[in-house]
Amino acid sequence: MRAVKFAGAAVAAVIIVIALLLVVGIPSGFLTSTIASRVENATGYRLSIDGTTKVSLWPTLNVTLNDLTLQDPKDRSGITRLTVDSVQADMTLSSVWSGRPKISELIITHPVLYQPLLRERLPNANPSPTPAVPLGIDGASIDRIKVTDGEVAFSRVRDRVEGRISAIDADAVTSRDRKVDFTGTARAGENPIKFDIKATAPAAPIERQTVPVDFAIDMPSVLTSQLKGRAEMRLNGPIVMINSLSGTLGDGTFNGWASVDIASKPLVKVDLDFQRLAIPLSKSPESAATQPWSNAPIDVSGLNYIDAQIRVSANEAAIGEARLAPLALDAKLAGGVLKASTANLGAYDGQVSGEVILDATSGAPSFAMHSDLVGVRALPLLKGLADFDRIDGKLQAKLALRSAGTSQRALMANMQGTAFANFQDGAIRGINVAQMIRSLTTGTLSGWQDSQEQSTDLSQLSASFRIDKGQAVTTDLNLIGPLVRVTGAGTIALDTKMMGFRVEPKLVMTTEGQGRTSEPVGFGIPVMIQGPWSQPRIYPDMAGMLDNPDAAYAKLREMGKGLFGPDGAGLGNILGSFGLGGSAPSGGNAGSNPNPQTQQPGQNNLLGGPLGEAIGNLIQQGLSSGTGTGTARSRSLPASPATPEPQASPAPPAQENPPAAQQDSQPMNDVLRQLFSR
Repeated sequence: MRAVKFAGAAVAAVIIVIALLLVVGIPSGFLTSTIASRVENATGYRLSIDGTTKVSLWPTLNVTLNDLTLQDPKDRSGITRLTVDSVQADMTLSSVWSGRPKISELIITHPVLYQPLLRERLPNANPSPTPAVPLGIDGASIDRIKVTDGEVAFSRVRDRVEGRISAIDADAVTSRDRKVDFTGTARAGENPIKFDIKATAPAAPIERQTVPVDFAIDMPSVLTSQLKGRAEMRLNGPIVMINSLSGTLGDGTFNGWASVDIASKPLVKVDLDFQRLAIPLSKSPESAATQPWSNAPIDVSGLNYIDAQIRVSANEAAIGEARLAPLALDAKLAGGVLKASTANLGAYDGQVSGEVILDATSGAPSFAMHSDLVGVRALPLLKGLADFDRIDGKLQAKLALRSAGTSQRALMANMQGTAFANFQDGAIRGINVAQMIRSLTTGTLSGWQDSQEQSTDLSQLSASFRIDKGQAVTTDLNLIGPLVRVTGAGTIALDTKMMGFRVEPKLVMTTEGQGRTSEPVGFGIPVMIQGPWSQPRIYPDMAGMLDNPDAAYAKLREMGKGLFGPDGAGLGNILGSFGLGGSAPSGGNAGSNPNPQTQQPGQNNLLGGPLGEAIGNLIQQGLSSGTGTGTARSRSLPASPATPEPQASPAPPAQENPPAAQQDSQPMNDVLRQLFSR
């Protein structure tokens, strides 16, 4: 009887324990050593389980491990490691008893992979201790793996550099025919990523076996459309080889190959050929030209931690709004120095060749470039690359530039080099230079006075610049058009977007166009263009005119042919009436033409209209102001005396064809003082 009672108590105790286990679970810290040993034998990595471990039997067999760390035992720095907040595995109890565990779902919460950044490739980098673990090992299989809130952290403590791929949510589902569907989202910096990868996993071992892969990647902030394709992947030690790569990017197809060596510092090799390649560029706001350059730091330090060899070709390429066809670009990144070059790139009926070198090895990145453009249509190129649509024509240019800095403003302020540009057989759109010159006779202009309905035809516009510390200086600005000529010199401050030019404009007295035989007539007064390059002030340089009053007077007489009637008779009469030495040239007098400013038949009226009236009014207003005192603005003209000077005697009768050198300059000095020294 005592034995029966003891047996009944034991059975009752077992039933109670089993019931508690089904509800509460089994605290199984004693299993951690066994699990860690199995993982190290299979992968070569050391597993530490610092949190609690629990096994429950209801509703299915469930094992939960908390606070895990996986490390390479050969890594003394301890930087390379994988930390996981928790791992939960659900499986059937029958599969465990059979010795072939079948995990229906494996949930990995907040895994963080810490990866060091290397500046140099290790000479004898070894692959991982053992091949990667396949989805099935020792008869076990996993139907689904779910990753929640994962991260990949890249860092280099010495350089204080860190980068992350965060918010990784992924779901990998394996079917019975070993097909894997891997979908998820992530975020690289501020750029969201969405991916969908389908592959067929081979039987273990996976190394050196071809794995067919289909992929689709969305990066809205980088790619204009979805990147889709297929390839054949193969693992060869630490090298991932991607062969038979083909796909589509938007409406363009591509093909090529790629490889990634992850033994130490990653080495990426890519060779892609596109039918059509589209690279979006963010458009500058309309007010960008008036805003200063940004002082925001430019960080290209990431170029130090990856090496690459890239070749990209395309039958047609769209870079922003620019269209290039064909495109062939070779780039090499090694040791933090990026070199990109192109030869005979087709661009708008012309060709472009050049090279860009970006050095990111120091704290302040530096760049150098040289480029040649031949026969390129300027309007679509400049509009596509810089949203600049003011100049059209065939462009020939040579650029040799270098700079260093950590922001846009610093790069512009440190710019060095030379630049030459020549536009031929085109037009300056939205600006009528001849009209602007005529407008200068009445006042200062604020801005370019542009109008979409007007333009200035040009046969040539050229200038060469020498750039030093952000100051681009030219001495040979030259604009040649059917109705206007402009020469000049000046400086453009690249860092402050300011400009200062002194130009000599000349207007043509005929509409015969480029085939004319007559010489253009100069404005007679240098013109200053100063201020912000988007809206500068444009005004006559009066001080420059007063430097040489004799030449200015001769120029006024020459302009009088178009301003004040034939041979400048009107100008002579005006000056003669004030006793200032001016007289009507031979062949005309004040009485022969009652209206000297009236245009004669057949005479061109380009300068005889508004310009003649304006300068005539200026002279008459200046003369009618009397003999008031004033201070001369030019060192070549002495100040007017305090007492009034006597009236100049009437000029003698004019001789036939009097040379300009015989003109009396002192009366003109008085006129100019009254005009411009008030």
